[in-house]
Amino acid sequence: MAPPHRGLSKGINQGLSKGINKKHVVTKRQLPPRPSDRKGEMSKCASFVKSLIREVAGFAPYEKRITELLKSGKEKHALKVAKRKLGTHKRAKEEEEIWSLSHNKDPPW
Repeated sequence: MAPPHRGLSKGINQGLSKGINKKHVVTKRQLPPRPSDRKGEMSKCASFVKSLIREVAGFAPYEKRITELLKSGKEKHALKVAKRKLGTHKRAKEEEEIWSLSHNKDPPW
């Protein structure tokens, strides 16, 4: 027995008056970008201020400890320390990338 939709994929507007694909056919509008789409994006001014503060203040004690662990080749232990200090595994992984990049003297932001 054939399926009730007879080969038509569900969710596509076919302009039919009855059946599983009954809807009026319309074209999707191109909407302008919303201001909320830019949320979390780093501006030039903010990145400059962030790099300046990092240059003046330096690293926190736990960050220094993690960089020492990374230098000695204990990446797993460094990740554990970062996770304990920052709360989640995802945050720890992101911060570990920043600390490993900071040895190159090229700020990641």
